[in-house]
Amino acid sequence: MTDDTALTLTLQNPLVLGALILGGLVLLMLFAVMRSAGKSAQMMEPMARQMWALDQRVQSLSDGQQQLAGGLNHVSEAQASSQKHMLQLMEQRLATVTEQMNVNLHGSAQRTAKSLGELQQRLVAIDKAQENITKLSGDVLSLQDILSNKQTRGAFGEIQLNDILGKALPSDSYALQHTLSNGRRADCLIHLPNPPGPIVIDSKFPLEAYEALRKADTQALLNEAARMLRQSVRNHIKAISEKYILEGETADGAIMFLPSEAVYAELHANFPELVREGFEKRVWIVSPTTCMATLNTMRAILKDARMREQAGAIRKELGLLYSDVDRLGSRVENLDRHFNQAAKDISEIKISAEKAGKRARRLDNFDFEELAPETADQLAINTQKTV
Repeated sequence: MTDDTALTLTLQNPLVLGALILGGLVLLMLFAVMRSAGKSAQMMEPMARQMWALDQRVQSLSDGQQQLAGGLNHVSEAQASSQKHMLQLMEQRLATVTEQMNVNLHGSAQRTAKSLGELQQRLVAIDKAQENITKLSGDVLSLQDILSNKQTRGAFGEIQLNDILGKALPSDSYALQHTLSNGRRADCLIHLPNPPGPIVIDSKFPLEAYEALRKADTQALLNEAARMLRQSVRNHIKAISEKYILEGETADGAIMFLPSEAVYAELHANFPELVREGFEKRVWIVSPTTCMATLNTMRAILKDARMREQAGAIRKELGLLYSDVDRLGSRVENLDRHFNQAAKDISEIKISAEKAGKRARRLDNFDFEELAPETADQLAINTQKTV
């Protein structure tokens, strides 16, 4: 701590300030005493004694001031040491906080960089998704352009129907663009057996009224579009019933194919009377999903009919198979009989072989040198008899 700082601290201390004031008062008193000494010489002696007493007090005050100054110096040094220790502690704390802040800032910078990298990747993915959405929007607009034209809309329905037919039925079980006896050309004729007979599928559904219904933004436009949709669907059901249901040539019903699940749901949800009118005129309304289910049922019918057609051939083949199995049984019996005869012959051969072995062993035991000529002749005779 500097001298200026020590002086400032000393003046600010109340004890030091009191001591200085007391010293000033003492000086003033001395000055007053000296003035009074000039006025009266007779009072010199009492004044001298007072001065001596005052001098003693001043000396005592000086000693006290010196002690006070020493105490103040000690306090000042202690305070300086405490401030130094406090500064060192604050510097350490500040260094620790600074280091911790640096670590936190470094970690935050790394996390921020990582987050920015992930954000960049997500932005790239979003850009790709945006490109796909843009492409899909273009495809939707192209599809809307297709559906807005009557001819292209009809072609779109036929293509969708052809795709479903190719997945559900054999290629020889249906005919596309088949001309009936009345000169009408059907989009598809499925060759089902009687009953029910060949059935027609029509894929040219009028979508203008449905598009108007979907775009209507007022109640008046909505009512008008609903009226148009009812009228167009009724006319289409009537046309299918008159054109494609021919007695003796086709089945007693026909199928109206809707190329959109949304239209199918709209009719069943808000126009059930049109569906009932289709039932009355034997025109069955199907969507791509229900059409697939219907065609799978027809496929089972076709399979059953073809099985019945092949029943005669199957019965003939079964007869031939029975004859072959019977012939095989006879031949197995003959083979078993031959095996039994062969086993019997082998058993008899074993018996003969055993007898021949026994005779050979007996012949081996004979001693031909000790036999007399007549005995040898007798043995030959006996042998011939035995054979």
